[in-house]
Amino acid sequence: MSLEEKLHTDMVAALKARDSELVTTLRMAIGALKNEKVAGKSARELTEADEVAVLQREVRTRKDSAQAYTDGNRPELAAKELAEADVIARYLPAMLGDDELDALVAEELAAAEAAAGEKPTMRQMGAIMKAVNARVAGRADGSAVAAKVKAALA
Repeated sequence: MSLEEKLHTDMVAALKARDSELVTTLRMAIGALKNEKVAGKSARELTEADEVAVLQREVRTRKDSAQAYTDGNRPELAAKELAEADVIARYLPAMLGDDELDALVAEELAAAEAAAGEKPTMRQMGAIMKAVNARVAGRADGSAVAAKVKAALA
């Protein structure tokens, strides 16, 4: 069952339960997935990684909106955005912990050192980031990965 199908099934259940807030949030998430399918010159099917990326973008958008509402002294709207972000986040894969992320960064640094024959420098940060991001596949925030790689190279 694809992520979109799971969202649709849960939306139908929420409709039957008359949970209007959940229905609205799930409809927005399904809409974002459908928009991504038809974006570009031709329609395409989304892979699971594409679906996860779209949902991560939706969560990030809602958290940014919540921060803007908080800064604008609108806590009720910020709470609504955070609640929507929490609902969408339930459909994302579990995030990696700090220890797991540190281990992945260490493995990629060791691989880069073995390939180059010397300890990697900040010049290789981009290549190491690319390798780590490919392995975490949406289970860690990009800024957290960048911070870990930068700290390991320093």
